[in-house]
Amino acid sequence: MNTPITVQYKINASAEKVWKALTDKDEMKSWYFDIEDFEPEVGKVFNFYEPGGENKYHHQGEILEIIPNQKLKHTWSYPDFSDRKTTVTWELQSHDDETLVKLTHEGIENFKDLGEGFSRENFTGGWNSIVGQSLKEYLEK
Repeated sequence: MNTPITVQYKINASAEKVWKALTDKDEMKSWYFDIEDFEPEVGKVFNFYEPGGENKYHHQGEILEIIPNQKLKHTWSYPDFSDRKTTVTWELQSHDDETLVKLTHEGIENFKDLGEGFSRENFTGGWNSIVGQSLKEYLEK
């Protein structure tokens, strides 16, 4: 089953405001992850851990594509567990002061042998929480 995970939510904010939340590392800390080495530039690699300070899961990504205010595409991997990678694409469609945020996570089956913490269900729940709650609440406050 190579079906990507897709979540989408309408957010009452302009595409520019959503884009800044997705690409400004100071804003990211407020709703997403603390990614100190994030630079919105194709080819740049970034690293981060889950919140809470346990540093159990080292996440790594590489920016693959950027179209300002429209699309951010990057790899998503766990180099401590596997050399396999997945791809996360954030797409923004603006309608007046509302933006449809669509997140697609492809290749999730690459993590199927890593255990329950890397299950499709966990990622689906995580992305729904991140986009539908954290990002939405951050931008609509």
